[in-house]
Amino acid sequence: MHLSASAAGWIALGAAAAAAVALLAALVHSLTLRRVRKAQLVLLGGGKDDLVDFAVSLQARIDDLHRAVDEVAAALGRLDRRIDDTVSKTAIVRYDAYENSGGHQSASVAMLDSFRTGVVLSAIQGRDYARIYVKELDRGRASVALSPEELEAVERAMAS
Repeated sequence: MHLSASAAGWIALGAAAAAAVALLAALVHSLTLRRVRKAQLVLLGGGKDDLVDFAVSLQARIDDLHRAVDEVAAALGRLDRRIDDTVSKTAIVRYDAYENSGGHQSASVAMLDSFRTGVVLSAIQGRDYARIYVKELDRGRASVALSPEELEAVERAMAS
């Protein structure tokens, strides 16, 4: 088969045009790839790793963060239990234990934890003597009956 010179010229011209289009497409794809790679480097922080390595390291950091959050939650739970057992509810009620004594010289002090466990101290002041009473409470129950002033001190302490 023999081609004429003009047909061969047209074929060469078509091949050159196809090559130019292919070169132009390659250039466009190269520029697009360069933009994507630049954005990837920004995401990776300038590192030379690829996105898969970055994702793996990021997942490891997230797992470490979850472990740390679990440890903090457990520590807070232990701390809450310790705080519940501390004397955190207190109140003082001052009063006159005896008529005509004046000045509210007697007092009852309630010192309790959040479970109504603790002590109530009462100092009764008379004209020529002073008495101190200590009464224990275990979850709100006293082994010895509480006076109205001592009950008021307990209620005020639990309200605070």
